[in-house]
Amino acid sequence: MTYSIKKAAAAIIASSALLLAACGGGEEEAGTGSGSEDKKVLNVGTEATFAPFEFMDKGEVSGFDVDLLNAAAEEAGYEVDIQNTGWDAMLAGLQSGQLDIGMSGITITEERKETYDFSAPYFESVTMIAYKEGAEIASADDLKGKKVGVQNGTTGQFAAESIIGQNDSSISKYETAALMFQALQSGDVEAVVTDIAVAVEYAKSNPDAGVETITDEQFVPEFYGIAFPKGSEYKAEFDEALNALYENGTYAEIYEKWFEEEPDMEALKQAAQ
Repeated sequence: MTYSIKKAAAAIIASSALLLAACGGGEEEAGTGSGSEDKKVLNVGTEATFAPFEFMDKGEVSGFDVDLLNAAAEEAGYEVDIQNTGWDAMLAGLQSGQLDIGMSGITITEERKETYDFSAPYFESVTMIAYKEGAEIASADDLKGKKVGVQNGTTGQFAAESIIGQNDSSISKYETAALMFQALQSGDVEAVVTDIAVAVEYAKSNPDAGVETITDEQFVPEFYGIAFPKGSEYKAEFDEALNALYENGTYAEIYEKWFEEEPDMEALKQAAQ
């Protein structure tokens, strides 16, 4: 799939939005808030350095995931309180039940499904390599012998390890995508492995950084899902809401706003089977 990522205004005044550190989440007990018109407020965690899916803009979490989740919540009859908790805190909050929802470009994997429930797939992605000019990287195999940065606990890490080797000393793990790209900028690593839309957005938003991107046939397509605590009552409702957004054209509108192209709805439908 080809991605022509839209700016996102402050979307990503990249090195600033991407380099913001994660702040703490809300203290409210999960799902106990009272919104407008007595709508139940669901607590949502995210890691807002993952542009264009989520990033900080004037103190608010913004991005494709945010627009989509707000639309799905409205369709399902809820409001959402989205907090920039950070990746690890988001996952821990889901496990403890302090969060009702996690949404941060989370790839659905069989291993993760053992711990969390996931909505139907809402985005197709693939892994991409971003590297500094002169690194001589033409394929995934060229990562061998290079210093490589990944975001800890992500499928980018797993993809890099599948090429280089698990726990290889040449792989540096970072808590956020922002820190990972900062390491690339500073020369601490020669390449990073992450999701395609994020890599393309970073290169586009930092035209003077000398960053190039490639993907590889070894990297298979993957799909994002909204994450819930295991056994969540909200999964079925949000599946219905997403399906409604697919059918009424709202999803396509949001997708085109951020990526300036039409989504592959057939791929999403097939992935949901």
